[in-house]
Amino acid sequence: MADYTFYTNPMSRGQIVRWALHEAGADYEQQIVEYGPTEGKPAAFIAANPMGKVPTLVHHHGDHDHVVTEAAAICHYLAEMHPDTGLLPEAHEKARYFRYLFFAAGPVEQAIIANSMGWSVDPQKEGSLGFGSYERMVDAFEAMLTGRAYVCGDHFTMADVYVGSQVDWGLAFGTLPQRDAFAAYAERLRTREAYIAAKKIDNDLIAQREGADA
Repeated sequence: MADYTFYTNPMSRGQIVRWALHEAGADYEQQIVEYGPTEGKPAAFIAANPMGKVPTLVHHHGDHDHVVTEAAAICHYLAEMHPDTGLLPEAHEKARYFRYLFFAAGPVEQAIIANSMGWSVDPQKEGSLGFGSYERMVDAFEAMLTGRAYVCGDHFTMADVYVGSQVDWGLAFGTLPQRDAFAAYAERLRTREAYIAAKKIDNDLIAQREGADA
């Protein structure tokens, strides 16, 4: 049995976790989960995650199974389980690592969804939102990436897998504006061997599905 069972769909946030698995050099077996009602999904998957959400990772650790959900959490868990890969932050990098890992998982994600859905809020009520406004989030995100190679400076960490995926997808699908800091960051990440290998797997799976449907 592989160390990890990876429940995913190639057209989902599972792409983030596959990249993380490859960066960590993890031994995993994939289980493709189709979209639809939970009744049609594998029983083992629903037992692991009753919400029926992908990605879901099951770590077969000795005689125990540990379930991890939420892409940002899975990314950091993998870095912790594979400490020799250099994906964890140094002591002086932890503040930026955790700050921007959760910034991307919280305000960035919320602001992008709200903007994509066309939801608007009275400016007087922006203080009740976790992101304030889409424009404020974008400016803060750009400032964070300006003048540095990665989240923690010159050191690539697992935070870059999650933060970088937000930028990579945002530019590809137009949910983030085309700004120089975003584009330069995304280009650096796209040259990584683990990124290329993981993307090829998911792109091949998507192409197979499209060919079958044609």
